[in-house]
Amino acid sequence: MRAFALYGTIGSLVVTALATAPAGGVTGAPGAPPAPVAHRLEFGRCAPVEHLPSSVECGTLTVPLDYAHPDGRKIHLTVSRARATARGERQGALVFNPGGPGASSMEFPLYGGLPKWSKLARAYDFVGYAPRGVGRSAPLSCQDPGQFAKAPTDSRMHPDAAFKRKKVAEARAYARGCVRRAGSALPFYNSVNNARDLDMLRAALGERRLTFMGASYGTYFGAVYATLFPGHVRRMIFDSVVNPDPRQVWYRNNLDQDVAFERRWGDWLRWVARHNGQYHLGTTRQAVQRAYNTAVTKLRRTPLSGKIGVAQLQSAFLKTGYNDAFWPLRAEALSGYLHGDPKPLIAQALPRPAGAAAEENSAAVYTAVECNDARWPRSWQTWNRDNTEIARTAPFETWDNAWMNLPCAFWPDRAESADAELDAAAHRADRPEGGGDLVNAADRTADAALDGALHGQRRPLDVHTAPGALPPVLLLAAERDAATPYRGAVELQQRLPGSSLVTENGAGTHGIAFNDNACVTAYAEAYLLHGKVPARRVYCAPRAEPVPGQQATRSQQHALPGK
Repeated sequence: MRAFALYGTIGSLVVTALATAPAGGVTGAPGAPPAPVAHRLEFGRCAPVEHLPSSVECGTLTVPLDYAHPDGRKIHLTVSRARATARGERQGALVFNPGGPGASSMEFPLYGGLPKWSKLARAYDFVGYAPRGVGRSAPLSCQDPGQFAKAPTDSRMHPDAAFKRKKVAEARAYARGCVRRAGSALPFYNSVNNARDLDMLRAALGERRLTFMGASYGTYFGAVYATLFPGHVRRMIFDSVVNPDPRQVWYRNNLDQDVAFERRWGDWLRWVARHNGQYHLGTTRQAVQRAYNTAVTKLRRTPLSGKIGVAQLQSAFLKTGYNDAFWPLRAEALSGYLHGDPKPLIAQALPRPAGAAAEENSAAVYTAVECNDARWPRSWQTWNRDNTEIARTAPFETWDNAWMNLPCAFWPDRAESADAELDAAAHRADRPEGGGDLVNAADRTADAALDGALHGQRRPLDVHTAPGALPPVLLLAAERDAATPYRGAVELQQRLPGSSLVTENGAGTHGIAFNDNACVTAYAEAYLLHGKVPARRVYCAPRAEPVPGQQATRSQQHALPGK
């Protein structure tokens, strides 16, 4: 399950020699290749495909595919910017990442038009970008978008052996598709390279030190950045914090999500039960669950509109775990469907073919980054044992989450990716232009074999900084967050000495800055505008629960999961 992108859609410098070598953090080994130099980032009109207004300008950042070979193959990342609205108050650039992996912040410059962001927009250039693999930034794909988005599809909380065999075969085929489509580039989509790219962006913007806000997965590679480049940090906000413990990244983090999502699903069930007079789905959590199970049975038998099956229902209702603003919407949809009005459910769960390519791209980047970052169990028996055990008490999302991540059990090492590219080049070699491809692929295969011999299996970076090495950073977390369980924020605070943690008590919305809790927003605003950090631990009362029949406001919608 993705650490979903936050703050979703809200609308359909000089040349510098600032290099990206680690500053005050991890240093290169003797004889390591020189760090690449970020050159001027030129801004101009945005491409029409970005659907951004003329108030936003765009540029292209060139970075190495492989930082071990900075003079080798280059890739190009798309960047967007809206300048600070009050030049006399300007403090520099604020770079934002909304999570994923696989999400873009190209629309972040538009946030300055929202009231809760307006003070920051006076002081900062709002800078967004599409990380490597995402959108037009060296786009990654693992599967035909039409095949990826096919519907209706099934989902089972307690799958039988035949269903499991089918999903294992699909996961194996998906991993092969990633190798076939990306070739030797596949291993370079990872969190360390995302952090290195971020430092290239800092330098290309002309910023001596980075001001950054990362949400969800953005907190993880932001923490990797802080480990590698603590001397390059000005201010950092980590909102909804991923647990960075290398033992958790990523297999165990996903298992922890399953338990946390069950708790949040229970929060929604109890809320619906308290408002039975509005929704007529039952007066207890158990009764509302039975109503949901009835919808599952009906959709498995007869998909709605021919496209909404059980998997589409589950995907739509999973969002109740991300943001309370979904609670009235989903309750209305479930009630309507079971009482003869399917229109709300169709509006909320029907797949949209126009978004298939973007969704497939996002899933491909998610899979590549998480599989590349860490070692995953290679034995299906391990996955089956662990997920069966968790599903006994947390069935709502456990197996769907397992299927999403299972390609990592069959993920290739770097040499296998290079071999796949060599095979593809060999098939093209009969063409007049194919000889150069074959030579290049053979070179990459040799490089990959050497890299594997020198570096062995992939392992997550051990995120941490020494006391005093990093300026104070601000962590924000909701106590009942499901996508990034709260103990991840506690873990990161221990690893970043001097950091402050703001907790929204008793709440579970994923992404709490500049949302519906004025207490949290005040801490975030004071930090970014004035550098003020609270005590080591401070607490905010929870936001008010949603009201039955309430629709998400525009302000709330900018904080809903974007994927």
